[in-house]
Amino acid sequence: MPSASTTTPFTASSRRWQVLAIVVAAQFMFGVDAFIVNVALPTIAIDLNASSSQLGAVIAIYLIGYATLIVTGGRLGDIYGTKTVFLIGVAGFTLTSLWCGLAQSGTELILARLAQGTTAALMVPQVLATLHVLFPDAARAKAFAIYGVVLGLAGAAGFAIGGLLVTLHLGGFGWRAIFFVNGPVGLIIIAAAVLIVPQAPRRPGTRLDLPGAVILFVGLLGIIGPLLFGQELGWAPWIWLPMVAGGVIVALFLRYERALAARGGMPLIDLELLKDPAFTRGLGAVACFFVANQSFYLVITLYMQMALQIPPLQAGLVFLPLALAFVIASRHSGARARHRGTLVLIEGCLLQIAGLAVIALTVATVAAPSPVLLALVLIGVGYGQGLVMAPLSGAVLASVQAQSAGSASGLYGTTTQIANAAGIAVFGALYFALADTSSGRFALLVALALLAAALVGTIVLLRWMRRAALVPS
Repeated sequence: MPSASTTTPFTASSRRWQVLAIVVAAQFMFGVDAFIVNVALPTIAIDLNASSSQLGAVIAIYLIGYATLIVTGGRLGDIYGTKTVFLIGVAGFTLTSLWCGLAQSGTELILARLAQGTTAALMVPQVLATLHVLFPDAARAKAFAIYGVVLGLAGAAGFAIGGLLVTLHLGGFGWRAIFFVNGPVGLIIIAAAVLIVPQAPRRPGTRLDLPGAVILFVGLLGIIGPLLFGQELGWAPWIWLPMVAGGVIVALFLRYERALAARGGMPLIDLELLKDPAFTRGLGAVACFFVANQSFYLVITLYMQMALQIPPLQAGLVFLPLALAFVIASRHSGARARHRGTLVLIEGCLLQIAGLAVIALTVATVAAPSPVLLALVLIGVGYGQGLVMAPLSGAVLASVQAQSAGSASGLYGTTTQIANAAGIAVFGALYFALADTSSGRFALLVALALLAAALVGTIVLLRWMRRAALVPS
């Protein structure tokens, strides 16, 4: 029986599955938009006369905006109610998607994507908060399994839908349709949520840390921005000054967070968590893993479309077998992790490294790999990612005390998106620089080697995390 504090009018009703469909649809929309841009990048570059640096920023800024406000979005749901903030987030995401589709320059599209990422930070945290309230019973496992599968399919759907919309050129919109499609989808979610989604209980005493979010955002821009635009500016000596300044600002952010905690406030990041060696090493593993996550899809997409001239629709469909392998692996990775612990994560990373080696061998020996061949050689990476991604959060958060689980989860989510953004910036700049001076094939081979190195770092840190967890506290 659920406790009184978690019981809602929908807990024992089949209607809560309708609520699940609504909030997971919003999560799916966010996930799709993290990937849908990839296959449209060449078309965007031509239509908006956007530079390679701006193309990387279109993806990275979306993740940075989301990362810096995800904790704030969760707290706003605690203060004003998850339904209210969810509706505001979906409405904002829908409107900013339309702004993206109407953008007339690379700079305007970057600003619109930043706004889209920040509104996603209002919408997405309410999804898990709603699921926690509505499924406190035996149905919880099934609900979160559905959530996990949808999350895994969002990336592949983003590629496929993006390729389809760019190819069909519906209404003459071209690449703009990848953003306009969120208009009707967002309106349907809003209408359904108004009628069906319940308001979760508020948590009195929750406070915001808006100055901390702003300081972190400025610091991250200072560090990642030069990586995105360095090539375009010829890597002038002064380009390193903003990076140094960004590092200083991040250091000041940590100092501000400590001072806020000392005054009895609620800092964006609970720095006491970093005193736990197992958790800290786990976060390092998370950073290495996600640096090699979305950046992998970026460089593969750029190689297919720019080097091989594969059309957008075919390029998007290449990722479907990978997505299927990801879903299959993620469905049973949790059970395997309960029996084998972090060894399953290490096995998944090793499988990804082997998959990257197969891709590199294919690219090095076949002058122009076909979409079918590429789809086949990507499967190993997808299966390896599925083995890691589903149980990774549970393994990293295992050493955290129950009263700190919320703060640790927020820090975990922030780390994943910052790492994704950093990976996009580094690998995007690397690919474009090497493709310009050598070839797309060489650029991809170098990127694949560095992606493998990041996964080796993940394995090392996971082993250190495992050792730290075995030491009595």
